[in-house]
Amino acid sequence: MDTLRWGIISTAKIAREKVIPGLKGADNCEVVAIGSRDRAAAAEVAERHGIPRAYGSYEEVLADASVDAVYIPVPNHLHARWTLAAAAAGKHVLCEKPLALTAEEAQTMVDACERAGVAFMEAFMYRLHPSWQRTRELVAEGAIGELVAVDSWFSYYNDDPDNIRNIPEVGGGALMDIGCYCIDLSRLLFGEEPTTVASRVRRDPAQHVDTATSALLGFEDGTATFTCSTRAKPDQYVTIHGTSGRIHLDVPFNIPPDRPTEVVVHAGRALPAHAEGQVHTFPPADPYTVQGQRFAAAVLAGNQVPTPPSEGVATMGVLERVIAAAAGESA
Repeated sequence: MDTLRWGIISTAKIAREKVIPGLKGADNCEVVAIGSRDRAAAAEVAERHGIPRAYGSYEEVLADASVDAVYIPVPNHLHARWTLAAAAAGKHVLCEKPLALTAEEAQTMVDACERAGVAFMEAFMYRLHPSWQRTRELVAEGAIGELVAVDSWFSYYNDDPDNIRNIPEVGGGALMDIGCYCIDLSRLLFGEEPTTVASRVRRDPAQHVDTATSALLGFEDGTATFTCSTRAKPDQYVTIHGTSGRIHLDVPFNIPPDRPTEVVVHAGRALPAHAEGQVHTFPPADPYTVQGQRFAAAVLAGNQVPTPPSEGVATMGVLERVIAAAAGESA
């Protein structure tokens, strides 16, 4: 078999606008089914994207014998439920981030998939994009000397009380939605877990979700700092500092699929702060297509997925530590 056949669990916006088009752009992926609690909604998305079968429940997608793998973009509090159901149905799983509401819950998902013999991966699509693959190589090669610090920012504005990102019971809040990227990235670059965590959280007094979280993660050989916010102008960046230079990425997470991506390297201890850096330019590449392609290639070859699910559990563990560190500091 040279094609992985996908079923989509939910008609969530990210599935409709990002992941389904991305999967359809991968030459080893085919989207064959989509399910929703509203059959009409599933049928509408299926017609728009040329998906052969639309179902009025997630269970029907899992029962479809032609589905090899499922993508799960349901709200955070339902990730575990449907991952466990997919594993029991023998389907490989690509699950949206963060994996669960707790590290313990995430580990149960990993264990269930291992027992069922199905592949399981968290959908941090940015990790597999060529710009980040090269950035990691530059850091590993010592292009900026020894890694000292990582600074990241991720924000957008959303104060809609009915939006799931503003409902704490379903896993809403800035930290769960976008701060997880900053944590995952920091762990990825340092290649280890933080030994110390400090943080401060600002909460919406009516919605009770964090609207701005800042944290400092202390690693054995350096420090990562980040701020994430759902009440700020949409913006994102990452700056990676080393003993002899820095690397900067302007749009590190929601990488545009239709235009070139740039990674700017400033190398040399004597380089003035305002000096122009060396620009590494990458052709347009849809991160969701790359993700689907890499996941499918691993599954079809019987290999490990490119991002081990243990990474998702570890990121969830740090996320919990950030929350715990902020206790008594909320405003």
